[in-house]
Amino acid sequence: MSQPKAGLLHYIRACIYYLGFYPLTIVHSTLSLIVSPVLNFRQRFKFVTLINFFYIFWLRICCGVGVKVTGRENLPVDGAYVAVANHSSEWETLFLQTFVRPQCAVLKKELLKIPFFGWALGLLNPIAIDRSQRRGALKQLLGEGKSRLEDGIPVVIFPQGTRVPVGKMGKFNKGGAMLALSAGVPIVPMIHDAGIYWPGKSFIKHPGTVQVHVGEPIPVEGRTVDEIHADMVAWLEKHMAELKLL
Repeated sequence: MSQPKAGLLHYIRACIYYLGFYPLTIVHSTLSLIVSPVLNFRQRFKFVTLINFFYIFWLRICCGVGVKVTGRENLPVDGAYVAVANHSSEWETLFLQTFVRPQCAVLKKELLKIPFFGWALGLLNPIAIDRSQRRGALKQLLGEGKSRLEDGIPVVIFPQGTRVPVGKMGKFNKGGAMLALSAGVPIVPMIHDAGIYWPGKSFIKHPGTVQVHVGEPIPVEGRTVDEIHADMVAWLEKHMAELKLL
C-alpha cells in the first residue's frame, strides 16, 4: 500500500503533537524516577506507563490517528504469555504498553540511553539486548524472558527485530517460539497497520484508524520450535496480507 501524501496541515498537526509529547515526557519521566524506588514492579509499571494513554489520546486529537482492536478477547486473562507483533512504526511501542499490562518488552539497549524517555523505560525491567551480539542476545532473551514469564509477566517481542516498512515482510526470527516453548506458555500473535499512518522514523502522521488484530493463543505443549514458529509466521503473514501491508 502506498503512503498517503503529506501536506502543510500534516506538519502543523505533528508539531502540535510533539509540543505536548516532549514536555510531558520530561515531567512524567522525572516523577517516575522519583517515585519508582518505593513501588513494586506492577505498581511501577502502572505509574510509568500512564503517559502512554496520553500519547495515544493526544495522537488522535492532534493528528487524527485512532485505533480499533479486533480480537481483544484472545488475550489470556490469567497466566503469562509471549506476545508477538509486526514492527513498522513507533506507534506500536507506545500502544502495546496500554494494551498488554503489565509486560516485559524486548528492545535494543540503545533506547535506554535516550534522556528521560529511555530512563523511564529502564524502570520497567525490559530485556535490553545488544543486536550486534546475536548469540548472546538469544541467550539473554531466553534467560531473562523465562524469568519474567515465571513471575507471571507477559513478554512482548517484535520478531522482525527492527522496523520494516509497509510493503515489505522482513524476516521473523524464532526467539519468540523458543522462549514460549522453554517457558511452557502460549504465543499470542498480533498484527497492525500503524506503519501506514505513522511510518517508522517519520515526523508526519497521517489521519486514519490503526487496525489491530489479535489472534488466538498458539499452544506450545508437545510441539517443536519449528512447528510453533511456522504457525506464528503463517498467522502474521495472512493478516498482513488482509490489511494490505504486503
